[in-house]
This record gives sequence, C-alpha cells and structure tokens, in this order.
Amino acid sequence: MVIVAQPLTAAAFAPFGDVLAATGDFRLINEGFCQRHHDRAKLDFGPGGRAGISIFKAVPRVLPYVFDLVERHPEGSQAFVPMSDDPFLVIVAPDEGGRPGTPLAFVTDGAQGINFHRGTWHGVLTPLHAPGLFAVIDRIGPTPNLEEHRYAQPFTIPPP
Repeated sequence: MVIVAQPLTAAAFAPFGDVLAATGDFRLINEGFCQRHHDRAKLDFGPGGRAGISIFKAVPRVLPYVFDLVERHPEGSQAFVPMSDDPFLVIVAPDEGGRPGTPLAFVTDGAQGINFHRGTWHGVLTPLHAPGLFAVIDRIGPTPNLEEHRYAQPFTIPPP
C-alpha cells in the first residue's frame, strides 16, 4: 500500500496537531532584534504530568520508506523540534474507534517542527538526513503514555 507524502501545512496537519514554524503574526522583542511567534502549540501534559524536554538522536531513513508501526500517547501531547535545518517525514493516522485508520504522510520544509495532539496516532521519528537530532517536549509522569499498533500490511512512502 503506497502513501504519497505531501508538504506539511498547518491546514492539512490541523486534525493531528500543530505545525511549529516562524511564519505569520509575530511581535518584536529584544530591542527589535527578535521576532516572537507566540504560543504555537497546544501542549497538554494531562493530570499528574509535567513538561519534559528530551533530546532524541535518530538514525536517518531513506525513501522509499516502509513501515507498519504507529504509536500514540494517550496522556499528553508530544512536540518534535529539529535541531538542524533538514526535512523530516511525519506520519499520522486518524483514530477509528480506538485503532489507527489509513495513514497520511507529510514532509517538513526543514524549518518546521510539529506537535502531536494527545492521542494522535503517528509514526516513529523519521529524519531524512543526519544528524537526526531533535528536542522533544512531552509528558513526564507516573503512568504509561505509549500505545503501539502494527498494521497487518506495511505501507510504503515513495520518493517524491
């Protein structure tokens, strides 16, 4: 089953989360030398959770990319902020009665991060270039915050 990746846009990604980018409205701070693009994500850490910042270093993948695993975090949101200016692949799936539906794929423009809303089915971190380094802001708490699902058949995302 083939899924064609599309460019990541705020409108297309809205059902799954927030696009983090230095676009749109801003206010100048730091004596006019810095644009603050304010409050870009709906961070959600659930009851009993707190915000945590982790650093992920993932092995880059290549297209075509074949996958059958998606996951979600029922207790809180999860944001990925790349620490390089390289595009990465973002895979999401709508929830269909507690199970993931047919996935969609997006490719960032190299200057975008993403925030998955709480409970959004998504693929694993998939950088397309080294170093694959990301700051990740998500829930730290005492309860499990990971559900995984394997599709019966794998999906393939071809090169553009």
